[in-house]
Amino acid sequence: MFHQLVSHNPDLRRLLERGYALAIDGGYLVVRDIPYLDESKALQVGAFVTTLQFVDKTRVVQADHQVFFAGGVPHGMDGRPIPNLGGGPCSLSLSEASRDVGVQRSFSNKPLHSGKFDDFFAKIESYTAIISGPAIALHDATPYTFKATADVVRPDSAFLFHDTLTSRAAIGDLSCKLTNDVIAIIGLGGTGAYVLDFLAKTPVKEIRLFDFDVFHVHNAFRSPGRLDESDLSKPKVEVYRARYETFRTGVSSFPVYVNASSAEQLGGVTFAFVCVDKGAARAGIFELLLGLQIPFIDVGMGLKRKDEALGGMIRTTYYSASEGTHTKERQLAPLADAPDEEYRVNIQIAELNAMNACLAVIRFKQLRGFYRAVDPYYHSVFELDDTKIVTEC
Repeated sequence: MFHQLVSHNPDLRRLLERGYALAIDGGYLVVRDIPYLDESKALQVGAFVTTLQFVDKTRVVQADHQVFFAGGVPHGMDGRPIPNLGGGPCSLSLSEASRDVGVQRSFSNKPLHSGKFDDFFAKIESYTAIISGPAIALHDATPYTFKATADVVRPDSAFLFHDTLTSRAAIGDLSCKLTNDVIAIIGLGGTGAYVLDFLAKTPVKEIRLFDFDVFHVHNAFRSPGRLDESDLSKPKVEVYRARYETFRTGVSSFPVYVNASSAEQLGGVTFAFVCVDKGAARAGIFELLLGLQIPFIDVGMGLKRKDEALGGMIRTTYYSASEGTHTKERQLAPLADAPDEEYRVNIQIAELNAMNACLAVIRFKQLRGFYRAVDPYYHSVFELDDTKIVTEC
């Protein structure tokens, strides 16, 4: 990847030819061996880190005019901190291969006339002149060490493209908390389809899809993505797997009902989302997951017409590996079909399916430490009529 980027981006190639010690770490360009002076005018060596915004698989542009810096406060020949650098203290998580690059601060110094750099070459040259200039003059130091290294793009990434959203937001350390998960999504109706859409954009290792039904027109009206007429009457799991196979790896499909015989297919699963609308099916799935000690979130929706409008609620319930049986005993989710189930109108609307999925995935990410959670709730209900969320801890 390093050589591909250099060959397709003239500004990176110019940096390499100039002698900068370049490396690619995920969505970042790392420039090591940047000399600077500390407060006693002693020579120190730091590194620049700047965000790569991928246009496609091989072309990159700048996200902004700023850079991160691994090092202390750079000083001038007068022993004072170099002025007009902006930014301030911050941290940034890189891969283990860049463990020697400990980001401590950011700099923000725009070009006077244009307000932005033409390319990466102009950006790195400008910051090097400002920060390394005093060290070059006083110690005859050089940033041009010709020590470019092979790229250290995370080899275990599930994505077929660089995750530039994470690097732009500088939340790589939080995103890494999700990388070891193997997720099962049981049921790919409206809510399950949105759960898949959200999780497909996380770095979870694997997503297993379980649903026995086929894809019909009504599914397209409450699920993300385009409708391709050739998808109709195909197994849902195959339709949804195909939608994401050009984006990421690790999505597998199982066109089956999940029951007691599904234990082998769930081997290695670390978390599950149960998105079915029949109580009897839910009961068997709960028994299996609890027996396998797989933590899971169950979702549900109940909408009715009243006063010429729809009202109702959206439910999200978490069953942990240790307390799941106790949660089940609270009967928060229906585990049997009503006598008139065959005649029940099952109203579901795309935006409510999406919200149900949002609440479920947010709770999962809280459990993994990606989002902060003040109260460790296991059950939440969103009441549509007064747009209120009630939780139980």
